[in-house]
Amino acid sequence: MKYSFADDYSEGAHTHILELLAQTNLEQQPGYGDDAICIKAQGLIKNAIKNPHADVHFVSGGTQANIIALASMLKPYESVITAESAHINVHEAGAVETTGHKINALPAKDGKITAEQIQEFIDLHFPVHMAKPKVVSITYPTELGTLYTKAELKRISTVCKKNDLYFYLDGARLGVGLTSQESDLTLPEISELVDIFYIGGTKNGALLGEAIVINRKELQDNFKYYIKQHGALLAKGRILGAQFIGLFTDNLYFDLAKHANLMAMKLSKGISQAGYSFLTPSPTNQIFPIFPNKLIDKLKKEYLFYPWQKIDNNSTAIRLVTSWATKEEAVDEFLKDLQK
Repeated sequence: MKYSFADDYSEGAHTHILELLAQTNLEQQPGYGDDAICIKAQGLIKNAIKNPHADVHFVSGGTQANIIALASMLKPYESVITAESAHINVHEAGAVETTGHKINALPAKDGKITAEQIQEFIDLHFPVHMAKPKVVSITYPTELGTLYTKAELKRISTVCKKNDLYFYLDGARLGVGLTSQESDLTLPEISELVDIFYIGGTKNGALLGEAIVINRKELQDNFKYYIKQHGALLAKGRILGAQFIGLFTDNLYFDLAKHANLMAMKLSKGISQAGYSFLTPSPTNQIFPIFPNKLIDKLKKEYLFYPWQKIDNNSTAIRLVTSWATKEEAVDEFLKDLQK
């Protein structure tokens, strides 16, 4: 069977999470997230972000989290500003547009947009005849594995406040971003800078699930109605809560993310030593080496991965992704095959 470097959700869940699910399996609990398990998980997350006034809700997946959060912030005539490479713009099958909202996609260097770009776009807005920008959405890390710095996020936050915009952060891979050696941000700092964000569990050791964190009081009221309207309010919400208890006990969430980064950095170092370059310098668990097409054809026989961007007629950038469960021997084997 081919070993997969295609994504960070090919494995099931960390054993500690499975044990928690088994331990609580026969407990009778209320439904729809009102159970003691979800309440405990919410408390752990509030402690982790150092914000007891935050509102925390659990949904099953990242696209759900994005469309629900954005729908709650946008009136029918309002739009969201994001990078042209953003997940909501490229890989969600028009999910945001189905909620009736336009995406204003800006050119992005290494997956990032700047405060200056946002302000320039706002300045060019023509009232009434154009959808009114209301939310700035970023991804941390970006779809290219790159990171915003604390200074960059502060500048974007300042622009949002100046122009009465909400600031939203897609945190599908938030763990690997925060535990990267190049990150200068903490989870409480992220929470302080943005109005809504979500903590991704699906790609960091959970069976499924994301935790939406709402920091801004005016956005907390009636949020659960948006969850219900979008079919995301699970009767057995306890299943999501139990997983986040596991992730936010004994630092497990961050330990799993560190492992994913460590495996990616080992891959990256070995590929670089073999003489190959990268599409972009990524310090997280997604890396984008540029290989000759003939080499890619050979590697495809043993490994799963995605071609990402054609460089020229003879070479292509591929995406390799490591996970919380990536085996070090699999990384070693890939690098050996590369040398062959």
